[in-house]
Amino acid sequence: MSEDNQTGLIRISDDVVSTIAGLAALETAGIAGMSGGISEGLAKRLSGKNVQRGVSVEVGQVEAAIDLRVIVNYGSRIQDVCRDLQENVREAVENMTGLNVVEVNVKVEGVAFREDEALDDPNRVK
Repeated sequence: MSEDNQTGLIRISDDVVSTIAGLAALETAGIAGMSGGISEGLAKRLSGKNVQRGVSVEVGQVEAAIDLRVIVNYGSRIQDVCRDLQENVREAVENMTGLNVVEVNVKVEGVAFREDEALDDPNRVK
């Protein structure tokens, strides 16, 4: 995003929007973490850029589109968690940047189990 006002030009980097979206996602109940794909890891190695894990953004002059890849906690209702996630990310990005978020796409790439549940399972092979 760039904005020209009377005192100068304001630009908001894609990385800034990615960071805001990633932090808002991690604060959402039911989200265990972000998922970085194979292509993201390859892009990071090739470009040397610090890519926000599990977040892709397209930022225009006044609008932004955000794609998230997440891992959800086991036992959570995925639909409800993803709906809350979309609302939290949209609100955070719009409030902090002034951009209009046109879409927040969520891809659930995994389910996380709590460590203590796995250790307490009597049927677990030890």
